[in-house]
Amino acid sequence: MTQFERMLKELPYHADDEIRQKMMRARFLLQEYNSLAPDNMDRKNEILRELLGKTGEKFYIEPPFRCDYGCNIELGENFYSNYNLTILDCNKVHIGDDVLFAPNVTITAAGHPIHPDSRKKYEYGIPVTVGNNVWIGANVVICPGVTIGDGSVIGAGSVVTKDIPANVVAFGNPCKVHRQITDADRELYYKDRKFDVDDYL
Repeated sequence: MTQFERMLKELPYHADDEIRQKMMRARFLLQEYNSLAPDNMDRKNEILRELLGKTGEKFYIEPPFRCDYGCNIELGENFYSNYNLTILDCNKVHIGDDVLFAPNVTITAAGHPIHPDSRKKYEYGIPVTVGNNVWIGANVVICPGVTIGDGSVIGAGSVVTKDIPANVVAFGNPCKVHRQITDADRELYYKDRKFDVDDYL
């Protein structure tokens, strides 16, 4: 079993030549992506389709974007990320349909052992899943092994260390559920401010 295969099986691994080559490939693609003119959408989409393991038809990531391999990232339909998305995809990172990321979101499927002796040589990767219709606020960190359920909102500045169920508002460090999302939320666009339009219904 190769070190890359060990990584995807959630086993301890260390970076060898194969892993370094895969990382270097991603870095060259990202260097080009992050330096392209804002209106060069065709090439941007080509690079992301070449880099990532899966994309929908409609997706966009505001540069700069950084990841380790890219091939372990799967994007659903209608994905949008604002600036400074970082994904350490040392295992699968699955992002569902109609997902929004605010600036400075970090997803880390990568981790290191606690004890310094083992940490000198080994690391690990545990998959991360973000469900459909999820909104992740600014400066959120999502840790290895986390699943965020469909329809949920993660508040700005949160550190998500445990699974979050569907259709809730959760925030904090560590991130905790604060309330359910209900039909009453359809009438509000910000706190207690009501929509003056109805074309989204």
